[in-house]
Amino acid sequence: MKHTLIHKTVAWLTVILMAVLIVIPYGRTEEAAEEKEIHVVILATSDMHGNIWGFSYEENKETTNNGMARLYTYIQRVREENPVVFLIDGGDDIQGTIMTDDIANKTPNQPHPVMIAMNYMKYDAMTLGNHEFDWGIGTMEKIIGQAKFPVLAANALDKDGKPITGQGWTIVDRGGIRMAVIGVVTPYVPVWDGKKDGVGETTFTAADQAVQTAYEEILKSGSEPDLILVSAHMGEYAEFDEDGGSDSAIRIAEVNPGIDILQAAHMHITVNDSINGIPVVGVRNAGREIARIDIMLDTNHRITSIEKTIVDMAEEKPSEALRSIPEIKTAHEAAIAYIRGGESETGKGTPLGSTTARFQPENEIHGIPEGRLRDTAVIDLILKVQLENSGADVTSCALFKDTSDLPEGEITYENIFDIYMYDNTLCRVPVTGKELKQYMEWAASAYNTWKPGDINISFDPEFPVYQHDIFGGVEYEIDLSRPKGERVRNVKFKGKELEDDQMLTLAVSNYRYASNLKPLHLVSGKREWESSGSIRDMIVAYFSQHSPVTPETDNHWRITGINLQEEDPRRAEIVSLINTGCLPVPYEESYNLADYDTLAEKMKTVTETK
Repeated sequence: MKHTLIHKTVAWLTVILMAVLIVIPYGRTEEAAEEKEIHVVILATSDMHGNIWGFSYEENKETTNNGMARLYTYIQRVREENPVVFLIDGGDDIQGTIMTDDIANKTPNQPHPVMIAMNYMKYDAMTLGNHEFDWGIGTMEKIIGQAKFPVLAANALDKDGKPITGQGWTIVDRGGIRMAVIGVVTPYVPVWDGKKDGVGETTFTAADQAVQTAYEEILKSGSEPDLILVSAHMGEYAEFDEDGGSDSAIRIAEVNPGIDILQAAHMHITVNDSINGIPVVGVRNAGREIARIDIMLDTNHRITSIEKTIVDMAEEKPSEALRSIPEIKTAHEAAIAYIRGGESETGKGTPLGSTTARFQPENEIHGIPEGRLRDTAVIDLILKVQLENSGADVTSCALFKDTSDLPEGEITYENIFDIYMYDNTLCRVPVTGKELKQYMEWAASAYNTWKPGDINISFDPEFPVYQHDIFGGVEYEIDLSRPKGERVRNVKFKGKELEDDQMLTLAVSNYRYASNLKPLHLVSGKREWESSGSIRDMIVAYFSQHSPVTPETDNHWRITGINLQEEDPRRAEIVSLINTGCLPVPYEESYNLADYDTLAEKMKTVTETK
């Protein structure tokens, strides 16, 4: 058996002895020996989240760097260039778009567009992700039952102790090369979907132990694979079990040194690592990347080299062959119609509710969003919804787009997507007053420091807009005359100064928790609750229950430490020229009156040219 530690050791000793004692017979050259090596390519995807087409339904436009159609273009090219190619997926595929969540997953007895696409792409195996459970076991079984490839879940067990998909591992043979694939999902699925059909009756075991059990079953089966790959729908680092590592890819590698390749998933981040000598790969979500592992085997099918690469899809053109499959094209068009076709007299889409007025104020300076400069009704609405649904003391959210707004009148899905474009869930985590202020300081670093004479507030280009959080449940000030890390002032909770040792509960998106708060060590507490539905769905429900909704602000936060020279006529002149397009928008660097003479020359040249 190739994959016991004993046999691996013997194999290496044999290679060494042959190298020392045996002269290559019959004049066989080193080049000829290399020609007999076997090149194996493993392609690994995950977290495609229903993005077949490469399309933003929220914005009604094609994307430029993602989608299963782009992945397939690359996959086809690799297959044309290499005879031995395995295609594996790490889960979270049937959820994530209007096409899947609001249409296909509500009719699981019908052909599912994601399964149609994956069958067409000829996947060799798929691991369940946590989002496959979002509609309960019954719906999941109907959808994944359409797969023409094994769907794996070695640590998600039914009442008889068997994998709920029927398989925890499989053997794939391609060109005489046999690869075992073991699939495990984060055991914390019940945190999100514990109340869904059948999930509460499913037993989820520690991933590392499930892999160990599957590995032993493979050895005993006599399958004799040449390679063993573990596809783990979890991040490298534990998301919940920080002590035991039951949901950690690192722990899998530590406990199972006999495996050859490990795929991480779930966290939507690029992973190109090595743990315990085992190559580990992971990709971003929505089909933005694919992991490629190039393996060379000798004539005895022993590994001589492994090279891993994460390939970005930005340069790939979508496969029109995949897009033109009738069921996929129909599902895509239905998703667009769902948002914008509707039965509304306005033709905007089915109304979800209404407002009494527009939610965002006009920008004083075109291109500089007021929603990031002061308290506005859009942010206060999201903060209110999050506090009500989580029961937390404080919360945070970002203005994901500088132009996000809610208009007066009917509100449709398109409008909801405009103010909350992601399908994030909501988490609640305990924090101290000190940790909350530390988090607030991190968010306040989105701004550039104001300097005397600056006529506007500008933003650090290295700090993404979607990370610029604004906080609710507390009152506070941001002093932009101070350097980063020293800006947040006068933080009050329920009218009293927030003490460093005061305990609170904080509601944040699952993305913020996993991608920033924990990796940056901004909070030490563990997530104690997570919503089963998305924050976006909570906003939809709020409009359904409370329409017409009136825009409200309580001005619980403000920027201080600045003097924008609003009475100076020179400022008015500069602002006017920005707003008429004669001067560039000072988004990343403020205009300063100390430079007025230089600016005046530029303004004169521009106005004369115009």
